[in-house]
Amino acid sequence: MKLIRKLGVVMGALLMLTAMAPMAQSTRASRSASTTDFLNAVTHWNLIAQDAIAPGRPPASSEVLMGIVHAAIYDAVVAVEGRYEAFAIRTNATPGASAPAAAAAAAHGTLVGLLPAQQHALDQHYAAYLDAIADGEPKTSGIEVGKRVASATLGLRQGDGFNNDVPYEQSPPGPGVWEPTAPTPPVDIKLKQVRPLALHSSAQFRPKGPDPLSSKKYARDYDEVARLGRSDSTERTPEQTETARFWAEHTFVQWNRSVRDLAVDRDLDLLRSARMLAMTHVATADALIACWEAKFHYGLWRPVHAVTRADTDGNDRTAKDATWTALLGANHPEYPSGHACFTGAVVESLARYFGSDRVRIPVDSTVTGTTRVYGRLSQTIADVTGARIYSGLHFRNSMVDGSKLGRQVAGWILRDNFRRVRP
Repeated sequence: MKLIRKLGVVMGALLMLTAMAPMAQSTRASRSASTTDFLNAVTHWNLIAQDAIAPGRPPASSEVLMGIVHAAIYDAVVAVEGRYEAFAIRTNATPGASAPAAAAAAAHGTLVGLLPAQQHALDQHYAAYLDAIADGEPKTSGIEVGKRVASATLGLRQGDGFNNDVPYEQSPPGPGVWEPTAPTPPVDIKLKQVRPLALHSSAQFRPKGPDPLSSKKYARDYDEVARLGRSDSTERTPEQTETARFWAEHTFVQWNRSVRDLAVDRDLDLLRSARMLAMTHVATADALIACWEAKFHYGLWRPVHAVTRADTDGNDRTAKDATWTALLGANHPEYPSGHACFTGAVVESLARYFGSDRVRIPVDSTVTGTTRVYGRLSQTIADVTGARIYSGLHFRNSMVDGSKLGRQVAGWILRDNFRRVRP
């Protein structure tokens, strides 16, 4: 780590910039503006990226952008520090180059390329961060590495479909067919045709599909969500309602904050932070691209239409309730669950990084203002599964298959990427 100068003055400026950021942060998240985090360029720029990406953008597409940013940060840090294989961009660094400068330059360059409208604010963060690194050849060389990686990363993403305007074409209405639940375009429909970061194809791990409407299993899942997910349910307990609300925060912000805080809690250095965050965000980005491909391939109706139109599903075990409304709403197809895909990928990525599911992870919610502490990563999957059923958003099968999809994608990507360099 290169010498840091003028830390007090620069930290004051950075804290002012953080205070003006549009995304509110929890008490735990405020540690990301601390002196300790400032010295770790990876976690520091993770927060800057979160605040630049999330406002006005849905969780899934936010995560795809974050995956691109952290791929660039990781490749820049690895170019300087070595020890691990690059993910996408292999470049050489001058011996002694500053890894923090490389990480900052890679993050800034990639973010400006992805979010040009935010260049002014990003430039301010960048100038403040670099001003705290001692001038000299290490700083200059690190910046050059980061800029090269950012440029090459953006070049790889040219024509990836992320900025395409994808119109929605409604399938003929009928039993089981998804129809929009809001007067706005389906959320993140463009992701169904975005090129993945690592997968060969977005359909590479397409799940088997929803249960037949006439099946006993569908009827069982239907009954569960109809009873517990109704907005005014008398069967859902206060604790279950609290769980639904806890996980109702912007999924990208909630999970990114938790993973960043985990890196801080574990006192991970620059290289280890870069690797853990890149593993998690690259894998989760592709899991969500795969998830949205499956959503619009199968196009299954949400419980709000399943329950109010149950007399059309051909299943004698389901009963129509024309007055049923869900506790929460979402305007994209039901199967598989996006939150389950997200959580499954995060859990698998962290388990592979730490080599165990037995990892203590606190998760905050700005919706409830509370923190839940999980002794195992996989416990979050069970909690999220319940939350989306209690919210009236998903059938259990969608949660199970979504979690499986997220874990499959992450497992496949992390098998051959982010590996230690062989002697």
